Amino acid sequence: MSPHKGQQSQHYGKIMTGSEIFVRSLIEEGVEVVFGYPGGAIIGVYDALVDLSDINHVLVRHEQGATHAAEGYAKATGKTGVVLVTSGPGATNTVTGIADAYMDSIPIVVFSGQVPLKLIGNDAFQEADIVGITRPITKHNYLVRDVRELAKTIKEAFYIASTGRPGPVLVDLPKDVMAQKTTFEYPKEVSMRSYNPTVEGHTKQIKKAAELINAAKRPVLYVGGGVIQSNAAQELMALAEKLQCPVTTTLHGLGSFPETNRLSLGMLGMHGTWYSNIAVSYCDMLIAVGARFDDRVTGKVEAFAAEAKKVHIDIDPSAISKNVKVDVPIVGDVKKVLQKLVQMLNKLDTADWLKTIDQWKAEHPLRYKQGNALRAQYVLHKLGEVTKGNAVVVTDVGQHQMWTAQFFTWVHARSHITSGGLGTMGFSLPAAMGAAFGRKDLPVVSVSGDGGFQMNMQEMATIVEHKLPMKIFVINNGFLGMVRQWQELFWRRRYSHVELYNPDFVKLAEAFGCPAMRVTNASEVEGAIRKAMEHKGGPFFIEFAVSKEDNVYPMIPAGQTVNEMLDTPESVEVGADGEVLTDEVKTLSKG
Repeated sequence: MSPHKGQQSQHYGKIMTGSEIFVRSLIEEGVEVVFGYPGGAIIGVYDALVDLSDINHVLVRHEQGATHAAEGYAKATGKTGVVLVTSGPGATNTVTGIADAYMDSIPIVVFSGQVPLKLIGNDAFQEADIVGITRPITKHNYLVRDVRELAKTIKEAFYIASTGRPGPVLVDLPKDVMAQKTTFEYPKEVSMRSYNPTVEGHTKQIKKAAELINAAKRPVLYVGGGVIQSNAAQELMALAEKLQCPVTTTLHGLGSFPETNRLSLGMLGMHGTWYSNIAVSYCDMLIAVGARFDDRVTGKVEAFAAEAKKVHIDIDPSAISKNVKVDVPIVGDVKKVLQKLVQMLNKLDTADWLKTIDQWKAEHPLRYKQGNALRAQYVLHKLGEVTKGNAVVVTDVGQHQMWTAQFFTWVHARSHITSGGLGTMGFSLPAAMGAAFGRKDLPVVSVSGDGGFQMNMQEMATIVEHKLPMKIFVINNGFLGMVRQWQELFWRRRYSHVELYNPDFVKLAEAFGCPAMRVTNASEVEGAIRKAMEHKGGPFFIEFAVSKEDNVYPMIPAGQTVNEMLDTPESVEVGADGEVLTDEVKTLSKG
């Protein structure tokens, strides 16, 4: 185990190989679990793991699964996820997960084996320039050329990954460097001239923001994943309650503000609630907290919150005014900035504003009608009811992802985990596995579509091997549902290569050694979910066979405004050729 704070490890000053130094460095960092897959270039490190550590190494079934598992672990716990793979294909298989972590600001450190230094550039067996390949998708990366730099590099890697705007760091480990020997010393602190994140927000800017906010009549808090990364849910609540200000969250902000609170507007954006999008459209003050004005939120940038003054709080200066010009930028850690800001604010008179929003909520709630065919919305709504929001829910990408965001009631920070910026299918199963290794206080539920599940379903073996008490739900509609929805609405129902030939998912799960069942009727849903939640001693799998052609509403077509929002199927106006008509298309067709 790692030494207590202030104590020096008994191993300091000893002569060790690079492989031994690597393992000792992870112990110094307090690493509890590593997701990895061995190979020739990294075999020395795996040998050192046998004798030198009780770190829990999880042998995944694919390196992409390792990176997603590290992401899930990091998002669920707030700690840094760790990946260990070999060179060549082992390293390149991590690229999608690294890119996903980069887009969603997730702290992971990926250690890749590499061929010996003298063979780099010679097309050696299992050689790949992983440093070059990942340069655009990592916060920073390293090629370790000298064993004497190894411990310092590892310390820096963890520091960079977890501070400022978090993100992935890759460290490439040549085989010969890991065999060299040197004295083990692990730095206590990191000092990097080129990397000094601004944590404390500028007081003058915070005062400017407070002056603008205090004059607002129709404020909205627009909250992103930065609040969760900063562990600032308590500060957000204090701010919202003091201002009596409605709160809308991005996909990654779900859980940062309890949706049981009257001030909650739920999620905004392309598939956000009608009333959250309308509230943002009509607000006179938009307070963006740890959000990046993603295109799935803003739609047509020029029309986004056009009537509002804008304050933007973010730890990443490059994110501010990148997509939407703001009136008052504040660079700093969200938690620290909110602590200062709330002291400078007055309680606003928002009674009329909140009354208007309550009326919008009543007139345009999220809704669906459960008919003869089982609908995914009903399944995910029931999941929220059964768990009362007390679960870590990890979704894949597609229609089920949006329905889960809409119909599950989010009440806890770090309870919602998904792939946002990159939109990576195959994310849920391994990410939920990682979350299950990190969280024992809440049940972990993986929700996938039938398409995404098959992309990394090999991790069922890892899950069963470790008897992880996960609940694995596959929403099976026989389609790549979101692509099919776009083809229906915008491509004249020309369904091109979106219908899936699927295996028998129940038999597949059972082949891995996981108890499984299939649900086809609404009357079976609640009982099945309760059975899964009560199951002990390992994972439980349920396939929900749902309506094949169902769409996610509300929907703002890409690049459009709230004026083009499709609220329900009845709001969809279709042209003669079967294509959905936006205002722009209507104007062109008239003339």
